[in-house]
Amino acid sequence: MAFEQLKAQIGMLLGEMNGQPEDLHELYLQVHQELAQMRATGMDVPADLVELEQRLLAEFPLAPPPRA
Repeated sequence: MAFEQLKAQIGMLLGEMNGQPEDLHELYLQVHQELAQMRATGMDVPADLVELEQRLLAEFPLAPPPRA
């Protein structure tokens, strides 16, 4: 998947966060999945998205930890 497409998907997920705050755990899982895909393909993950992932992880400590 192209980097620009992944960025667009993450942007859509962030938009969903504002519209559906009751689904933040699902959003965390989706963001984590997208970032894991970026990491798996060797793409650089933007620092602000890593920070977002860490903030969401702090909110949902029972969620699986991100893979490095």
